[in-house]
Amino acid sequence: MIVVAKIGTSSVTDDDGWIDEGAIEGFVAGLAGLRAAGHDVVAVTSGAVAAGLPVLGLVGDRRPRDAQTLQAASAVGQGRLMGVYDRAFAAHGVISGQVLLAPLDFGVRSQYLHARGTLRRLLELGVVPVINENDAIADDEIRFGDNDRLAGLVAHLLDAGLLVLLTDTAGILTADPRLDPSASLIEEIVQVDHALEALAGGAGTARGSGGMASKVAAAKMAAWSGVRTVIASSSRPGVLADAVAGVPGVGTVVLPREAKLPARKLWIGFAVPAAGTVRVDDGARRALLERNVSLLPAGVVAVDGSFEADAAVEVAGPDGTVFAKGLVRVGASLLRTLAGRRTADLPEGTPHEVVHRDDLVVLP
Repeated sequence: MIVVAKIGTSSVTDDDGWIDEGAIEGFVAGLAGLRAAGHDVVAVTSGAVAAGLPVLGLVGDRRPRDAQTLQAASAVGQGRLMGVYDRAFAAHGVISGQVLLAPLDFGVRSQYLHARGTLRRLLELGVVPVINENDAIADDEIRFGDNDRLAGLVAHLLDAGLLVLLTDTAGILTADPRLDPSASLIEEIVQVDHALEALAGGAGTARGSGGMASKVAAAKMAAWSGVRTVIASSSRPGVLADAVAGVPGVGTVVLPREAKLPARKLWIGFAVPAAGTVRVDDGARRALLERNVSLLPAGVVAVDGSFEADAAVEVAGPDGTVFAKGLVRVGASLLRTLAGRRTADLPEGTPHEVVHRDDLVVLP
């Protein structure tokens, strides 16, 4: 079985951002134990930005907020972070290899397949890939989203059997323990719904970029991929072995869906960033949800964003709630002129489908 295990910034650095070598050694020991038991393992690690800041003297009141300085800090911190991983794995006789991924690697199909081939070859060679976001060159923002979602994408990419998201809490709790001392662990989740997403809340620590909401999003992605997810505390002894063994109470287990999406639709649904939104009327919404049909221009009522043909877009109902995602066959400008038209009224040569059903992913 392939196990993808992600550990967050707050678990691998101290309050000032210095790398906690003992924490990484413990994480690596758990991964090495899984390898010895016959599993392939992939590590996804955060911490490069945080690790670079104290080296540059940018801590406390001097902590920067601008993207370029944070990216520069990641360039300084990533090498130091990887050096700790190299030494920790070497102590177990294991070779590790750095893999830095960027949005392009998930947003372009050819890059996506190339990344999968490289990771699979590393595993065949007995190497443990240590993956991080390529923060130093990421455009737009400092991160693709966060490393929880990155780990979910990697689990999907490799058809993993288990995704483990390690954090600084026991898992998903019934309430914020800082506000409610009686909060208790939710041990099993059958389906990620809006209530759970609302419970997960917002961002996490000042040093990290995720929080429980991003872990729930990653677990949802994994569930649609047919991958079981465990959200657990990085400080729990034997946490990785217990997660693989399915020990009760190890953390929050998010069960995979019985019917998983095919690989192409998983790629559309979770790997490709949306370039805009197409809003449809209620009739089109019901048809897409219930009948597995293509989206036609007649059902479109509004177009938000600027995108070209073949871009990924979200599909929203009349109330603005997104319920699907797909690849459009026409660009935004042309689509605005076609919105609401019946097929017989379309100009000659215009695609009859806005989104073909083979390129549409419904995720209610």
